[in-house]
Amino acid sequence: MSPDSQAASSSPDAIEALIQRCLQGDQIAWDLIVRQYWRKVFNVAYKFVGKHDEAEDLTQDIFLKIFKSLDTFDRRANFQTWLISVSRNLCIDHYRSVRKERETIDRDVDANELTPASHEPGPVAALEQRDRVMLLRQAMAELPDTLRTAVMMRDIQELSYQEIADRLRLPEGTVKSRINRGRTELARQIRKLRGEDFSPSGAMSKRTGAY
Repeated sequence: MSPDSQAASSSPDAIEALIQRCLQGDQIAWDLIVRQYWRKVFNVAYKFVGKHDEAEDLTQDIFLKIFKSLDTFDRRANFQTWLISVSRNLCIDHYRSVRKERETIDRDVDANELTPASHEPGPVAALEQRDRVMLLRQAMAELPDTLRTAVMMRDIQELSYQEIADRLRLPEGTVKSRINRGRTELARQIRKLRGEDFSPSGAMSKRTGAY
């Protein structure tokens, strides 16, 4: 490890040197900055979302956006102050985006869209289908906003990973992680609501994936 990694925490000159290296494409320098400030940014994110895994996702997204805007940092300012300010603004943007997405889902998604209609069901099957739809709605309501949005966009709206990444302005890897965690949590909530008699071979599991 280079000496500037040790000096980064206390020396503005060291931070300046790391920033300059980052702007020249030095990945190691960026890793040092992330390691230095990860906990501070995470604490800001956690105050907004209140859950550890969501805060980690949000922190990762914040650092990605900070990296892309690093060239806008005024070198006369304090880097940590700028970093925290940008982080708070991005958290506010994230909160507004999630709230807007949730309002859109609540307004636009019909219960019939929560289950595939490959054929016209008979009376008994139709009743079972309505029960499954209600169950899925209840389970979906228990998911964190970020996970629910990702699952809805992938499994209900059937968007591609790239389309979801573009709409949410997130890395594709983060999108895939949220979808996987969302599906796992959704299955857990369904089992919790149904009890031990829940069968993963049901129509809802086919829609959201078997676990």
